Amino acid sequence: MSVERVEEVEEAVESASAVTSAALTYYPIAPGVRLNVRSGPGTSYPIVRVLAEGTTVPIYCQTPGTTVTGPYGTTNIWDSIADSQFVSDAYVHTGSDGYVAPHCA
Repeated sequence: MSVERVEEVEEAVESASAVTSAALTYYPIAPGVRLNVRSGPGTSYPIVRVLAEGTTVPIYCQTPGTTVTGPYGTTNIWDSIADSQFVSDAYVHTGSDGYVAPHCA
């Protein structure tokens, strides 16, 4: 591959990364909550980490799972905040009772 073509590809990747980062919205978790992050969309999945109070999270996609009641209502929507890391949408302030991100594949 020519040097010019490599530079074009690198510029395209940087541009795509900038667009993805700019379009990604971070949402606050409920005040006063340390939120369990699970390996799948439900309370039966193992806890992989715990988010500190005041954390904001990105939502890459959303999927149905276990129904949970939290500060923002009762829902079966789970938010994917990283690869194989999910939190219940009942604890994330999205400003909506429905989906705010694409459905997970």
